[in-house]
Amino acid sequence: MNSITDEVMGFLEREKIRDCVARLARGEDRRDAALISACYWPDSTSDYGVFIGSFDKYLSWVVPGSPAIPVTQHVLGQSVIDLNGSAALVESQVTSYHRVIMGDEERDTVIGGRYLDRMEKRGKEWRIAYRTMLYDWFRDFGVSVDWSQGVMGLPFSAGHYTGRAVGDYSEAFFAAAAGLPLGK
Repeated sequence: MNSITDEVMGFLEREKIRDCVARLARGEDRRDAALISACYWPDSTSDYGVFIGSFDKYLSWVVPGSPAIPVTQHVLGQSVIDLNGSAALVESQVTSYHRVIMGDEERDTVIGGRYLDRMEKRGKEWRIAYRTMLYDWFRDFGVSVDWSQGVMGLPFSAGHYTGRAVGDYSEAFFAAAAGLPLGK
């Protein structure tokens, strides 16, 4: 191939890798086993510091997830991707929000860190073969806002506006794109 074709193929491969990392974040936020499974190779392993293990053990840890964490959101920053044939080393910035039920109160916490992924392309598909999470900072913002009151004193017109890990309105949104009716 010529150098321009090789360069364009490199862009396409990097985009497939970014898409995999983004879909995984969505899968974790929604506790969607199928979406998570499509992002990891079955023989992969993960090391989150608070969890180390095989993909099967990781999946059973993340799904259904802790009922004490009813809302999560993983926001991805830049990814540095070092392609080497059918393997890639990837560092992705992540800021993750967690609403944590702590007895009688809910607290908002945020973690800043980086995913270090070794990804492999098998056939035409990129997935994670090994992941390590690095933690750069943590912040506990204290007692959560009561969403039943709306935002900034303005009430919500329906209950589907607040996010949640399980039963989130985005599930209906994506189901509609698949030809299913959009409902609340």
